[in-house]
Amino acid sequence: MEAQTGLSNLGVVVSVRGSVVDMAFEARLPPIYSILRAGDEGKIVIEVLAQRDARSVRGIALTPTQGLARGMAVRDTGGPLMAPVGRGVLSRMFDVFGNAIDRQPAPTDIQWRSVHRAPPALARRSTRSEIFETGIKVIDVLVPLERGGKAGLFGGAGVGKTVLLTEMIHNMIGHQEGVSIFCGIGERCREGEELYREMEDAGVLPNMVMIFGQMNEPPGSRFRVGHAALTMAEYFRDDEHRDVLLLIDNIFRFIQAGAEVSGLLGQMPSRLGYQPTMGTELSGLEERIANTDTGAITSIQAVYVPADDFTDPAAVHTFSHLSASIVLSRKRASEGIYPAIDPLQSSSRMATPGVVGERHYRIAQEIRRTLAQYAELKDIISMLGLEQLSPGDRNVVARARRLERFLTQPFFTTEQFTGIKGRLVRLEQSLEGCERILRDEFEDYPESALYMIGAIDEAKPGANPATEARHVTPGNDA
Repeated sequence: MEAQTGLSNLGVVVSVRGSVVDMAFEARLPPIYSILRAGDEGKIVIEVLAQRDARSVRGIALTPTQGLARGMAVRDTGGPLMAPVGRGVLSRMFDVFGNAIDRQPAPTDIQWRSVHRAPPALARRSTRSEIFETGIKVIDVLVPLERGGKAGLFGGAGVGKTVLLTEMIHNMIGHQEGVSIFCGIGERCREGEELYREMEDAGVLPNMVMIFGQMNEPPGSRFRVGHAALTMAEYFRDDEHRDVLLLIDNIFRFIQAGAEVSGLLGQMPSRLGYQPTMGTELSGLEERIANTDTGAITSIQAVYVPADDFTDPAAVHTFSHLSASIVLSRKRASEGIYPAIDPLQSSSRMATPGVVGERHYRIAQEIRRTLAQYAELKDIISMLGLEQLSPGDRNVVARARRLERFLTQPFFTTEQFTGIKGRLVRLEQSLEGCERILRDEFEDYPESALYMIGAIDEAKPGANPATEARHVTPGNDA
């Protein structure tokens, strides 16, 4: 959508280098972030990122530049990139330009707003700390999420980030009266299509918006799709006073797209080849996700960790913005413990007695202590065997292994693959189960009885035939 100007401001293409286009203007220079159009019917869209001198600007193409040549005319639209907002965007799927990509008619009952917006002022931000319940045991007990906060799902390729995100969408929309916005940045188009079908089958599309900048699109498009998603989220928070769940898959691809844009513009790379402006660009996006006096945008972001290296600048910069960090472990995934969350590496600022309460805090600390002791004993077990441990240490190992299995959970979004019906577990049920395991109430039960169940009562013999029949004891390293 373009701002209408009385006189069209025309320029000419001076040079094209990949996605970077230099243009000259005689009348007036377009401001930074202006959208320019070129080619047949203005199909090539360019965003101005630098004013080089009094006559020329440098921009990055948000569409492929095939067919663009020196001497071609360029038209200044007179405004920045715009995103559609309003009730009409619900249950729809869009690209970065606000075009519907779900093979349905263009939405009606919408407005257009600039994707470049300032974060809410400090005076408008809410200072209350509230827990955002997900229905996933290991998250609610050990890594509680903050309403209006930002949580990161950290993990390498193939450890279950996207599955965990889709499960959260399913659980949130099912029992919270909010809006969910899914933003796919540089991910596979297959995932977007599958997610759309899953959400349609689950009946949650009416309260959901999807926006995608896929991995085959130019870096400029992938770099701006996050801003477009936030503009939509801000409308529901500020105008409709509704709570919004914003899911971003994958925030690393946003940083990666920024690095590509920076390199194309000729900026000197910083540490490990990342752009020198990475901190500023990430802050400009993350600071717009906030809890205000009108509503909250709660964000859950998948963060790809290059080569599983958590000291990578992309992971370090992202960590600094988060109120909860959920770390996915390849080792746990290989042992069949799903969700493959590492409870000792994951953390949350909400896990304090003042926020979650004394009982919840005490149970969580006891679980962490038990799992940490088990981790220390693993080396001794692997060298000398379980029999060489003291009776007290053997009890710790048994307790820890039962806790690990109880904190697994069958997901609704993986029912078709596992054949086990998904479970949504309330926080009180999760705490009760962990507390009873810590009191050794289930020491006579086989470990497999606690694997892939919902509430602890399902562990009774015959209560969960799917897992009882399989006798699965993943990660049998003790």
